[in-house]
Amino acid sequence: MGLFKTTYLKETFESFGKYVVQQSRSNLTKKKKNVSKTLYDSLGYDFRASGSGASFSFVFEMEDYGEFQDKGVSGIKKKYNTPYSYKNKMPPRGPIDKWVVRKGLKGVRDEQGRFVSRKSLSYLIQRHLYYNGIKPSYFFTRAFKLGFQKLPSDIRTAFKLDVEEFMKFTLKSIF
Repeated sequence: MGLFKTTYLKETFESFGKYVVQQSRSNLTKKKKNVSKTLYDSLGYDFRASGSGASFSFVFEMEDYGEFQDKGVSGIKKKYNTPYSYKNKMPPRGPIDKWVVRKGLKGVRDEQGRFVSRKSLSYLIQRHLYYNGIKPSYFFTRAFKLGFQKLPSDIRTAFKLDVEEFMKFTLKSIF
């Protein structure tokens, strides 16, 4: 017998993957969480079928910090419904400083009109995140849920088409 091909299943999952990635990117841009484009560019998916076609895997990919942006992080004072939280360590200042530079936040002044250095500004943002956390944006979660609602019926249709193709091939081989 020949190998079972997952052509229609692959097309269905790739369509699902493209939709989720496109919507996630759109959500990042709408929520103004796309400063460096690193997270935006890292969004992707991977579909792999086994050689026999009997099994496959489908995985979404993104930068590690994407999960913190999506699900949020609880601060020590402000809590969110998330598995992540700051407990006894502040977030690293290096990435915050780079973000300040990319955002172009220079020449900032405090309430009294005094100049605030970039280092001080980075520290203030770091402290703010430590106390107040990162509010969940659900940029990926929302896109995934919307795409997933339609997926079960698409999978049934694709699997049916793949089985029909397999049966045609098998019957041709036998007769």
